Amino acid sequence: MAENRPTPPDVDRVAASRAAVAARRARAAVKAQVASGERTALEVLASAVRDPSGVEGRLRVTELLTSIPAIGVTKMQRIMTTLGISPSKRLGALGKHQRDRLRDFLSTKPTSKRSDRESSLVVLAGPTAVGKGTVAGYIREHFPDVRLSVSATTRAPRPGEIEGVSYFFVDDAEFDRMIEAGELLEWATVHNAYRYGTPRRPVDEAIASGESVLLEIDLQGARAVRRAMPEARLVFLLPPSWEELVRRLTGRGTEKPAEQARRLETAKLELAAQGEFDFRIINHDVAEAAREVVDLMEIRKAPSLS
Repeated sequence: MAENRPTPPDVDRVAASRAAVAARRARAAVKAQVASGERTALEVLASAVRDPSGVEGRLRVTELLTSIPAIGVTKMQRIMTTLGISPSKRLGALGKHQRDRLRDFLSTKPTSKRSDRESSLVVLAGPTAVGKGTVAGYIREHFPDVRLSVSATTRAPRPGEIEGVSYFFVDDAEFDRMIEAGELLEWATVHNAYRYGTPRRPVDEAIASGESVLLEIDLQGARAVRRAMPEARLVFLLPPSWEELVRRLTGRGTEKPAEQARRLETAKLELAAQGEFDFRIINHDVAEAAREVVDLMEIRKAPSLS
C-alpha cells in the first residue's frame, strides 16, 4: 500500500519557489561577474572551497567554465572529460584531486575579458631562488617593449647587480623617507632582513603613457599591489620541483647555511600561497618562462634587425 505523505502547505511551496529563484539569480550573478571580468574563475573557486554550501559552492563546474570568455559548450565538455569531473558536479562538492586539477587548469588560462589597458600591469612573484630576477632580466634584454619596474631595497648589491637597473640601493633612512612621502606603491620586509619597495611614480607614468609594466617583486608586495591596483595580473613563478629549488638556492652561494635554511622555510610558506595568483608558470627554462610572461601582457618580441 502506498504511503500517504502530507502535502506541504501552500505557503511552504511558495517560500521554496522563491528561495529557488533567489538561488538561481545569485548563481547567475556570479557567472556574470566572471564573464565581465569583475571576478576571476579562480576567485570563485576559492570562495567555493571556503564555503561549499554558499552561492559559489552550489555553482556547477560546467556553469563556471562556460562563464569564461572563449569557452563554449563543446570546449567545456572536452575540458570536463580531461579533468575527470562529472557534468553534475558542483564546485563545493569537488574532491581534493578534482579541485587541484581544476585550479591548475584555471591558473594557466586567461579567465576574464579585461582590456589591454587594464592588463598592462603584470606582477611576477614566487618563492625565493625560483629565478624571478633571471626571468625578468631575460625579458629586459629580449622584449624592449616591456617596461620593468626597478625596486628600491635596503640590502647591499650582489655581484653583477647594477644601481638603477637591478635595484635602487638605498639606506634605511632614505627608505623611511620614501614611505613617509607616499612614494612607494608597495613595500615589505623580506626574510626578516631587508626592505624592498616599488617606486610608485614610474609605474603610474608608464601606464598612463600606454606602456606595459612588469613588476618583479616578493609575495607580500604582490598582495599589496593587488589591493592597490586590482586590475593587475598576478603571475606566480614555480620551480620544476622542490629539489630543484633547493639546488638553486644552495648552489648560488650568496647566503650562509643558516640563511639558506631560513629562506627554504620561507619558500615553503610562499609556495602554499600560489592559489592566490591569476596564473602560474613553471620555470623549466628561462627563455620559455619569459615568453609565457610576455604572452600574458599580449606583447610580441621586437623584430630582429639582423
